[in-house]
Amino acid sequence: MTNQRIPYYAALGVCGFLGLIALWLIVTSPGEIADVGEFTTPAPGSGQGIAVTVQAGQSPSDIGDTLEQLGVIESGTQFQVLVSLMGVDGLLQAGEYEFRRNMPAVEVVYRMRNGITATRTVTVIDGWRIEEIADAVEAQGIPRDEFISAAGRLDYDFDFVREIPQGQDLEGYLYPATYTVRSTDTGQSMVQKMLEAFDLNVPVDGIKEQAQRYNLTLHEVVTIASVIQREAVVAEEKPVMSQVFLSRIRSGVGLEADPTVQYAVSEIPGSIRDHGYWKAPLTNDDLNYDSLYNTYLYIGIPPGPIASPDTESIIAVVQPAATNYLYFVARPDGTHAFAETFEQHLLNIEAIESGNTSP
Repeated sequence: MTNQRIPYYAALGVCGFLGLIALWLIVTSPGEIADVGEFTTPAPGSGQGIAVTVQAGQSPSDIGDTLEQLGVIESGTQFQVLVSLMGVDGLLQAGEYEFRRNMPAVEVVYRMRNGITATRTVTVIDGWRIEEIADAVEAQGIPRDEFISAAGRLDYDFDFVREIPQGQDLEGYLYPATYTVRSTDTGQSMVQKMLEAFDLNVPVDGIKEQAQRYNLTLHEVVTIASVIQREAVVAEEKPVMSQVFLSRIRSGVGLEADPTVQYAVSEIPGSIRDHGYWKAPLTNDDLNYDSLYNTYLYIGIPPGPIASPDTESIIAVVQPAATNYLYFVARPDGTHAFAETFEQHLLNIEAIESGNTSP
C-alpha cells in the first residue's frame, strides 16, 4: 500500500509545481494573458474604479492589507503568498493604480508586476488630427465633444502652450503615445496627459535653439513637422522633406503639400462624412479651395499644425538633410522621388505613371 501511494503523492507534487509555474507565467508573460483573455475589463464609464497608490519599496504585506481593506481582493494574506510563490517580491511597481472590486489576486499581482495602472488605454497614432484622437477617446467612455472642447483651450500650464498663437488650438501638441484611461478621467485630464507626454518626449529648448538658425518659432517647427508626418512613410526621408520645405519657404515658393489641402477641405460641410478626415484622391476643385491651410494657394507656413507629429518629425525640421531638392512625388510604395529642378520632377512623375518606380 505504501509503495503504491508514493507515485500518487509524487504526481500531486508535480501537479502543484506545474501549477506554480503556470501562475508564474501568468505574472511574467503579458502577451499570453492577452491571448487567454482570463482578465475582464470594466465597461467604459462604469464608475467601478478603486484608486490604489503603491509606494516604492512598500511591502507586499502592506499592499495586500490595503487591497483587502478597499475591497479589491478578498484576502491580503493570499496576495502576499502569491507574491512570494511567484518570486516577484521586490518587483511590484509603484504607481497610481485603478482596480475593480473583488478582483482575482493573481490579476492584481500581474498588473503590479508589469506596471499596468489601468485596464483601459487610448493609443494616439502619429499623424492623427484632434478629431481622430477624440474618436479614440470617446471609445473609452469620454465624450468626444468634451475632449475637443478641452483641446481647444490654451490655458494649460506649459511654456510651449503659452507660445501657441491665439486663435489656434492644441492641434499638433497631443503627443502620439498610449495612455491609460481611468474611470475618473475627463476630456481635460486626457489632454493634460498628452501635453505632459509632449513635454517629456520633445526636447523643446533644444528645438527652439536650433530653430533660430532657420528663423522659425516652435509653433512653426511643429506645423512643418505635422506636414512631414503626413507625407513621410519612410523615416529616412523626413530630413530630406524638411530640406525641401525649408528651401521652398526661403525661395518664396508654396509648399504645395497635399496633406494641407486634405486638412483644409475637411471643413467643407459633409466632406468628412463622405471622404473621411483625409480625402484622397484630391480633385482640382480641392486644390483651389480657398483656405489658409491650402499650401497650393498660399505661400509660406500654414497657420498651425494639421496633425500630431512624433519627435523624429519635429527634430527633422531643425536638422534637415544636406541636399538641394525642391520637389518630390510619391511612389506607389510610399517612398518618394526627389528632384532639384522642375524638369526632373516632371520626369519623375512620368516615370512613376509609366510604372517605372525604381528609386
